[in-house]
Amino acid sequence: MRSPSSRSSPRYQGVFPVVPTIFHADGALDLEGQKRCIDFMIDAGSNGICILANFSEQFSLSDDEREVITRTVLEHVAGRVPVIVTTTHYGTAICAARSRRAQDMGAAMVMVMPPYHGATFRVPEAQIYEFYARLSDAISIPIMVQDAPASGTVLSAAFLARMAQEIEQLSYFKIETAGAASKLRELIRLGGDAIEGPWDGEEAITLLADLDAGATGAMTGGAFPDGIRPIVEAHRAGRHDEAFTLYQRWLPLINHENRQGGILTAKALMAEGGVIACEAGRHPFPPMHPEVRKGLIDIARRLDPLVLRWNT
Repeated sequence: MRSPSSRSSPRYQGVFPVVPTIFHADGALDLEGQKRCIDFMIDAGSNGICILANFSEQFSLSDDEREVITRTVLEHVAGRVPVIVTTTHYGTAICAARSRRAQDMGAAMVMVMPPYHGATFRVPEAQIYEFYARLSDAISIPIMVQDAPASGTVLSAAFLARMAQEIEQLSYFKIETAGAASKLRELIRLGGDAIEGPWDGEEAITLLADLDAGATGAMTGGAFPDGIRPIVEAHRAGRHDEAFTLYQRWLPLINHENRQGGILTAKALMAEGGVIACEAGRHPFPPMHPEVRKGLIDIARRLDPLVLRWNT
């Protein structure tokens, strides 16, 4: 049976930033750096964290490396905050097996995109429904649907609401499509109490509109949860003017991550502040342009986020 949790009393809410995967300069996993990254993100006020997402460069990791990262992070977190593990895979059985292993290791939730491959391989709604239904049957923790343009799959609010009402574990939704606030409103209207966690994504570039639409969580970049969390908490408490002012303050940095620095933004800030030693992505991912990085650090220094002084 579905948990009695609902949008008014969700199991998980707040700011759950995506954890970057930390590499050495030669591309090998830097597990000690990974642990420091986690410690910083918890100290900076994350309500929870998400690993192995696209902003974690999950697409550059082997299956064995995914297992190592999942185990390392969950053991190091040791229950301090809930951890969402991204287990996306095209194959239903493989995704279910990944999700069971993540659950067994202590994951609080799994995040899964609809099945797709490359730019052209898509799956009809009936198979998408069956994919999530079989995944739900395999685990006993919540499933978050990642509704993002990267999959190239259109997931209507009506279809998402129907899955939430009919598939036991499917109850969280990270909406990252154009017009996210409108889609969140429609999802909540159609799905009712089955929509336990309507969440914002895309590095918080639409955060305030999504909170106004009813979002209860935000999955952001990993470098400045200390900037994002007060916005979410002020809005939840009904202090909307304060939330607006705080969002105005942090929006230049949010925008620079979303539109300029991208995936490497969190690691660049963490390296600048001495949290990690190497900010490189894994080859062939291109490095951040030096002028983009310079602009990033200039904006960040004006805001004084914890990431730039955590190691002092």
